[in-house]
Amino acid sequence: MQALTNRVKQVERKPMSMWEKMYLPAIAKGMSITFGHMFKKRPTVNYPEKTRPFSPVFRGLHVLNRDEEGRERCTACGLCAVACPAEAITMEAAERLPGEEKLYREEKYAAKYEINMLRCIFCGLCEEACPKDAIYLSETFAPANYTRKGFIYGKDELLIPDPVTQPEEFAKAQGNRAK
Repeated sequence: MQALTNRVKQVERKPMSMWEKMYLPAIAKGMSITFGHMFKKRPTVNYPEKTRPFSPVFRGLHVLNRDEEGRERCTACGLCAVACPAEAITMEAAERLPGEEKLYREEKYAAKYEINMLRCIFCGLCEEACPKDAIYLSETFAPANYTRKGFIYGKDELLIPDPVTQPEEFAKAQGNRAK
């Protein structure tokens, strides 16, 4: 025990001056920092009235694209589902029937197309894997929801409006994206 106390050095404390005892320099320094923050621009955005500008490479909600004639571009090849590391995309293929040439571009189309947004990591690999440019990630972000089923988007929610019958909605859905 004696040896242990000999090794411990005593901390020398110099006495505080009268100016330091009043803590005025510390208070003045703290107040200057506080007033400096009061007059800076706030990083918070009042969301419903104003929106934050997103990066040009922002990846948001998925959109199933149409061609110029309003036909679906997706041919249900399944490359997007295979490329998805989170396995968030599921699809079922079907054959085009006679008389459906105005609806689907190819003989095969996606009868069922779902994306589970709770699993999606917004990596963009599905967009890169698609040979027909049928899917892309838009500039809108996923809205909040209260149920799990609300985050599973079907083909009807993902499909962009028809450019022939709904040109205004089609232009709005495309945003800044020029296809």
